[in-house]
This record gives sequence, C-alpha cells and structure tokens, in this order.
Amino acid sequence: MSQTKPLNQDSVFLLKGSILAIIILELACNDLDTLDRQLGAKIALAPSFFKNAPLVLALDKYPSCYGPIDLPNLLRICRSHGLRTLAIRASRIEDITAAIAIELPVLPPSNVRERLLDLMESEVKENPEKSPESIVKPTKIITYPVRGGQQIYAQNSDLVVIAPVSSGAELLADGNIHAYGPMRGRALAGINGNIKARIFCQQLTAELVSIAGQYKVSEDLRRDPLWGARAQVSLSGNVLNILRL
Repeated sequence: MSQTKPLNQDSVFLLKGSILAIIILELACNDLDTLDRQLGAKIALAPSFFKNAPLVLALDKYPSCYGPIDLPNLLRICRSHGLRTLAIRASRIEDITAAIAIELPVLPPSNVRERLLDLMESEVKENPEKSPESIVKPTKIITYPVRGGQQIYAQNSDLVVIAPVSSGAELLADGNIHAYGPMRGRALAGINGNIKARIFCQQLTAELVSIAGQYKVSEDLRRDPLWGARAQVSLSGNVLNILRL
C-alpha cells in the first residue's frame, strides 16, 4: 500500500478510494460545517465520479479528545452531496450505539490506512490561478507489478506502468496513464479535472477506466470490441471514447 499523505492541519477529513469502488470518509475532527464546505469542494472536482457513490464513514480512527460526533447530522451532510452511506467503521461504544439507534450497519475497525484519493483543499488553494494542465511534474514511472490493494498516484504528471496491474489495484494520475502490461485494475486519469487526459493500454481488461470523473466499469468495457486489445481512452464532452491504439 502506498504511503498515506499527511493530514493537513486545515482539513477535517480524508477522502479516499477503496479497491471495491466504495468511498471511505475518515474524520479528523467534528467540525461538521467545515466538513460540509470541504466535501463540496472535493466532489466538485469530479462530480460524475462521486454521484450516488457508496460511502463508509470511518470513525474508528477519530480522536476521542474531540468529543462525540453528531452522526445524524453527519449523514445528512453526506446525503446532501450525493453520497450514499452504507455503514460506519467504529470502535467507540458511543458511535456504535448511535449507529444502531438509526439502524446503520457497523463494521469492525480497520488496521489499514487507505490511500488519499485526491488533493486536500489547502493544496488546491495554493495555486488557485493555475489550471490543472499548467502544473507539470516529471512523468512517474513504475517498473514493478502493481498488486491488488495497491494505489499509485502521479500528482500533476503522467503515470507510466511497464508491469502488470492486478485486479483490485488502482492507477491515479492528474495527467495521462500509460499501461504497458495487462491492465486488470482501475485506471483514473485527469482526476483533477483535466479533460484532455488519456489512458493508453496494451491490454484493456480493466475493472474501471475514468477521465475527469467520467467512467466506465468492466460490464461496459466487456461489450466493447477492443476489450482485451490495445486501446486508448479519451473524453469527448461527457462520453468516454475507446479507440484502437
């Protein structure tokens, strides 16, 4: 698992992606007004990707020094942004009791720190005048197999993977994604809103491909004539196009 980016002191939550396409929201404090504002900013970067997305509220690492969580109000905020809460992860008895009272399933605590899905709000504010395409870093090149449960993120750059990508793995890039081995995981390019990003695959067998929040899952991809073949994925309007590479 890739190393988790440190929590910025101005942020009240971490917004993450899991290998099962379930969004995980991990609270860092109980300032729900700030959460509402920051969550809206995050979702605005890729509204189609997050629309009606299943959500797990991860309260198992919530610092107890911040006091009780207003769980019903927290659920209301998530619903207002189009997220569908499936369950909570909790270890504190008060959180478990509150969830049971509103018939919300409770999952056991996790020992794994998930990878951040996107930029914290403070990072976006640092360069408000720059477009997603104006901040460029050297291409990130991965030479080892990307296994299930791993996430590779190329921030403000392209991502090149010259080894197999297993089911359950995730490739994320603000720029383009090039997969030169079998691509069986998830590939999300242009995640900061770059609609010109593309995905290039030597063998398109992905669980999901996404550009700037528009996505297709394996059920859609399997119906495409280029399934299993060399292909490139681009975005035109709100439509993902798959063309022969």
